[in-house]
Amino acid sequence: MPSLKDLRNRISSVKSTKKITSAMKMVAAAKLKKAQDSAERSRPYSEKMQNIILNLTKSISDPENAPKLLVGTGNDKTYLCVVMTADKGLCGGFNSNICKKSKEYINNLLKDNREVKIITVGSKSFDQMKRNYGNCIIEKLTFKNQREIKVTDAQKISNKIISMFHKNEFDVCTIFYSKFKSVISQEPIVQQIIPVKNVNNNDRITNDQNYEYEPDQEEILDSLLPKNITTQIFKGLLENAASEQGARMSAMDNATRNAGDLIDKLTINYNRSRQAVITKELIEIISGAETL
Repeated sequence: MPSLKDLRNRISSVKSTKKITSAMKMVAAAKLKKAQDSAERSRPYSEKMQNIILNLTKSISDPENAPKLLVGTGNDKTYLCVVMTADKGLCGGFNSNICKKSKEYINNLLKDNREVKIITVGSKSFDQMKRNYGNCIIEKLTFKNQREIKVTDAQKISNKIISMFHKNEFDVCTIFYSKFKSVISQEPIVQQIIPVKNVNNNDRITNDQNYEYEPDQEEILDSLLPKNITTQIFKGLLENAASEQGARMSAMDNATRNAGDLIDKLTINYNRSRQAVITKELIEIISGAETL
């Protein structure tokens, strides 16, 4: 049975932990609002960009001469997977859920004898993916020292992807991130960005409307496709930022509650042990008095 001193030290330690988790919860709550607003503002733009490209795709008369970023190389032998997570932990299952989704996707590709290349964005994705797919990781990116995500960060990733594509280093590119729904709900997303694929069944591509393009569709697509890749990656980074803060806020709230419950249990054990010690001392005093 632990001594009174051990119980006091344990209670003091848990109280310190409770203060830390409570402070982290408040910090995450303060950051969540800004991150959530940024993620929600990016959605209409990225969805509209995707719809414009899909509409332009329908009007292409010669698919064979269409931009490769749009229609792909015609093969599906080599896949590039961009796994985007956070650089920090203590946010529940946020990072693990994204990596779990990507591992399922990669395992299916490997079963079909496809070649897989991985770019990890965030320290946690690299830590989890290197255990099983260390030979497939070609680059590790991190934004640990930055206070907020910027468009230039997404531009760096998209430039790397486009450069690899033009060098015929892969055929299909897919990104993995977590879509923010609420503080307690984040959904891991798998989105194919090369070649362009409509992943939202609610998007209605209108084919009965006639548009006149100036310049022509191919030239517009040559300009829009790289921007679309940057936009989709930036949206994923913003969604991740909001999901991370929401998951951390929820995790720290649970940790604070658990610490409070543990303090109550330890305090009860401490009081019982202290009462037992006092009772034992009284019995010894009374027994000694009776012998006299």
